[in-house]
Amino acid sequence: MDGFVSTGNVVVLAGTNRPDILDSALLRPGRFDRQIQVDAPDVKGRVEILHVYLPKVTLPPDMQLDEVAHKLAELTPGFTGAELANVVNEAALIAARANKECLDFSDFSGAIDRVIGGLEKKSKVLSLDEKTLVAHHEAGHAVTGWFLKHAAPLLKVSIVPRGMAALGYAQYLPKEQKLYTKDQMIDQMCMMLGGRIAEKIFFDRISTGAQDDLQKVTRLAYSIITTYGMNDQIGNRSYPPSQDGGLQHSRPYSEATAEMVDAQARELANAAYERTFALLSEKKELARALAALLLEKEVIHKDDVEGVLGKRPYDPPPFVGAGGVTPEPALTSAAAELPRPVGPRP
Repeated sequence: MDGFVSTGNVVVLAGTNRPDILDSALLRPGRFDRQIQVDAPDVKGRVEILHVYLPKVTLPPDMQLDEVAHKLAELTPGFTGAELANVVNEAALIAARANKECLDFSDFSGAIDRVIGGLEKKSKVLSLDEKTLVAHHEAGHAVTGWFLKHAAPLLKVSIVPRGMAALGYAQYLPKEQKLYTKDQMIDQMCMMLGGRIAEKIFFDRISTGAQDDLQKVTRLAYSIITTYGMNDQIGNRSYPPSQDGGLQHSRPYSEATAEMVDAQARELANAAYERTFALLSEKKELARALAALLLEKEVIHKDDVEGVLGKRPYDPPPFVGAGGVTPEPALTSAAAELPRPVGPRP
């Protein structure tokens, strides 16, 4: 790549999803003198991207394109441009299968579920015992997050099997923020443990359904200690995580420190477990009622959960304007609420 001059009229463009594995020779000055980081779009970026794809499909006359774009942008935190295009295309396919002449929010709802949780497996029939266990597991997640201050707002809970192994999942609307406190991460750990603890409380036994949750809890506990320096015993130190985001097999610290890290991670997870166990024991009847509603409907939305659990204590108050109280726009079931969050749960 040497020898190009400013009058050569030659421009070389390159892109990669894995800049961390590029040879350092490619990144030397004079090779590519403009390096642009392209992150996942924020809510404004998603609105603009949707304005590119939505005109390609037919919407009802009473639905404004700008309104649809803003609503979908709010319901798709963390989505990339390719995933947004996939949502619009999938919604068009769903509408075509139903012989509709135009798309509505139910089509976009199904498309978001498809992108997040995978294809609905109608052929995967669960026994009544399995279905009951999954319902209580998901109710445990929902109730725990509902009464934790820093948990992401719940949008939808489903016990319809999807994807390769997901027997149920909950969808949340996390805040789009760059900085997190220790309290926020601990509340997240508690919410992840809610399913396993609900199984223990209601059935006095546990299943393999919490595998994905436990992996996230373990990863988050070690990140708090070794990456973010939020542990008094280890102190203000940060050790680089593995490139694939998993746990490290070789540790850049002594064996004594490794034992201390393991002990502190276990203590964090145990404290989160005890806190969540106490919360779900107190709210046991509410969790039972929510599980019964899940068994009846299979898919419930925020309004259904609010009908059982009451108003979420940590939701922001309604905006008070000059003309009185103006409630925030509700994310109702008609709007096909959605995580990216915490994604599908096995």
